Amino acid sequence: MSSTRIQLLKASILPVRDRLIAHPVYQAVRTPASLRTFMEFHVYAVWDFMSLLKTLQQSLTCIQVPWVPTGNADTRYLINEIVVGEESDVDEQGQRISHFELYLRAMREAGASPEAIDRLMARISAGVPVGKAIDEAVGPESVREFLHFTFDTIASGDIARVAAVFTFGREDLIPDLFLPIVQELSKEEPGVFQTFRYYLERHIAVDGDHHSHLAMAMLEGLCGEDDIKWQAAALAARDALEARIVLWDGVVAAIGAGEGVAVA
Repeated sequence: MSSTRIQLLKASILPVRDRLIAHPVYQAVRTPASLRTFMEFHVYAVWDFMSLLKTLQQSLTCIQVPWVPTGNADTRYLINEIVVGEESDVDEQGQRISHFELYLRAMREAGASPEAIDRLMARISAGVPVGKAIDEAVGPESVREFLHFTFDTIASGDIARVAAVFTFGREDLIPDLFLPIVQELSKEEPGVFQTFRYYLERHIAVDGDHHSHLAMAMLEGLCGEDDIKWQAAALAARDALEARIVLWDGVVAAIGAGEGVAVA
């Protein structure tokens, strides 16, 4: 299938993507304290990514017994490969760890507070519905709005929309833009951001263009030649980038106020 549809979708979301790339958050994070505040917000994007991924795994691969071949083999490979990398990658010592748990370790090492995200995990583990848990445990409105967008998309049951958010609202911007910042700040507080730096470098190493190309092929397969599906996918992708801008707005506001998530 031609990639014309993908190119049209990318063109339609380019203005909002450019706004995201030019967001003032990348200039606001210039001190160790501001980087810690950033981490207290960004951890939610590390976490909710897994729910998008698991939704795709449930819909596009077979996770039931007895097993039967389900969906496209290339799509199954993409999903399962990313699940392995996200849920059971390796830390600096070669020990298995999920990227989310690695991020929490990086936060604690850096002196960023995991209190708010820990509250959210505790409520969810206790069986509180995710929407209610978010409202109870998360202070900043920007984070709540960001997370509600993700889980509302999942709850829609529209797998093409989920795939569009997964493909175009992912973490591909973070490592390239923040790695130089972290490298510079590490000189001010040696060793404090070592695990976070490793996290960013690992993201670059295991993700790259390979996953992006497979994800776009997955979206092409799901939307086919259905104009309505492509329109919905484009809207979902654009909304995902807008949601990330709202999250970044919250980071900038918190940095300006000298606050983090836990105290909001």
